Amino acid sequence: MRVRAAGINFADILMRLGYYTGVPKPPFSPGLEAAGEVEAVGEGVARPRVGERVVMLRPGGCYAECVVLPAALAIPIPAAMSFEEAAALPVNYLTVYQALHHLTTLRPGERLLVHAAAGGVGLAAIQIGKLAGAELFGTASASKHDFLRQQGVQHCIDYRTQDFEEEVRRLTRGEGVDVILDAVGGASYRKSYRLLRQGGRLVCFGMSSAVVGKGRSLRALKEWWNAPSFNPLDMIGKNRIVMGLHLGPMARAHPELIFAWTQELFRLYAESKIKPHIGATFALGEAAAAHHYIHDRRNVGKVLLVPESVTRNQLA
Repeated sequence: MRVRAAGINFADILMRLGYYTGVPKPPFSPGLEAAGEVEAVGEGVARPRVGERVVMLRPGGCYAECVVLPAALAIPIPAAMSFEEAAALPVNYLTVYQALHHLTTLRPGERLLVHAAAGGVGLAAIQIGKLAGAELFGTASASKHDFLRQQGVQHCIDYRTQDFEEEVRRLTRGEGVDVILDAVGGASYRKSYRLLRQGGRLVCFGMSSAVVGKGRSLRALKEWWNAPSFNPLDMIGKNRIVMGLHLGPMARAHPELIFAWTQELFRLYAESKIKPHIGATFALGEAAAAHHYIHDRRNVGKVLLVPESVTRNQLA
């Protein structure tokens, strides 16, 4: 496949820093998703066809101009969807779809708290949560609040200057929320759990707090140490649910689900109900700068890599 655009995810940064399980020893190419055109197929392959526009989700190697992949991993892109939008969809939207439609069901009127709401996964959660009719709470730096309000977030919380637990309790008059998507990890898991009301569900799917700022090795150790152990008896008494989410193993174990979920997301896109927000695009050779851009929490929405050959063609 000739890559036209590749998505960058926080998992790529964790891979580079050695904090991600199952990563091969360096040197290796990160990248979990990409969109492009099929240049050639193996003997006996009927689909996809040469020239077809496809998107893929795979364990790594998408930071490249060309990628070899199993035919089963290539999913045709709708005609109205750009390569950039297609590359921005798999990890972010499939993660949210797994969280809100497979692991738990978000119902109209429920309260949804999304951490890192201005990131790629965060904005996908806001869009899908809005479709479900949820009341939306989101944590992000203050400079991103106006944008989040435009996206439909009713309650924006500045995690840098406010304690999100105290602020959510104030906004809900002490009641808490129903569903929380937490990729921050560490002590945030514990605080999020305390915010669940009866029937509440906490979905844990990351540990971004481990790689913020200086002294990352010590910080990572501290955040792993601060990660809570949840007491089943406490969950029983309070009717609370804690779930873990890792899209990669799910994709390998149940590729048929990934295909079905992707088709549903394509349908929502065609109906203008979801739309990936591309926050920044970097040339493939600027992958290091793109990583720093995300690591420094400067992005709003998805960050993409575009091969230099694509950039030259666009400028021609």
